[in-house]
Amino acid sequence: MDPSPKDGESAAAAEPSRGGAAPSSGVVVQVREKKGPLRAAIPYMPFPVAVICLFLNTFVPGLGTFVSAFTVLCGARTDLPDRHMCCVFWLNIAAALIQILTAIVMVGWIMSIFWGMDMVILAISQAERRCRAAGGDLH
Repeated sequence: MDPSPKDGESAAAAEPSRGGAAPSSGVVVQVREKKGPLRAAIPYMPFPVAVICLFLNTFVPGLGTFVSAFTVLCGARTDLPDRHMCCVFWLNIAAALIQILTAIVMVGWIMSIFWGMDMVILAISQAERRCRAAGGDLH
């Protein structure tokens, strides 16, 4: 008894022994995350600075986000290239205030930790992008 093909699989792909290799469709799928303005305002910082901001956000909700706002004034890139530097700075200050004010009910503390994790993830992705552009290998 042959298993039935799964959703998205053709019968030829599910049973390659029945007449050759499975055809490849050549379809490239790209998924892009849509970010809101506060999330897109998180700056791409050097890895050590991002780790410090994560540490600060973990123990004092909003403090790392507040510090990261000043990296925008120092030239850190964000996912909001069409916005003025001061506007992105104030978006980060607003995110820090939201984290501080809602920390009382734990929401701000959790948001603050996730914000710090996003900072570290962005720093790692920026380092990988720079390494690929230079033609190097991370490992």
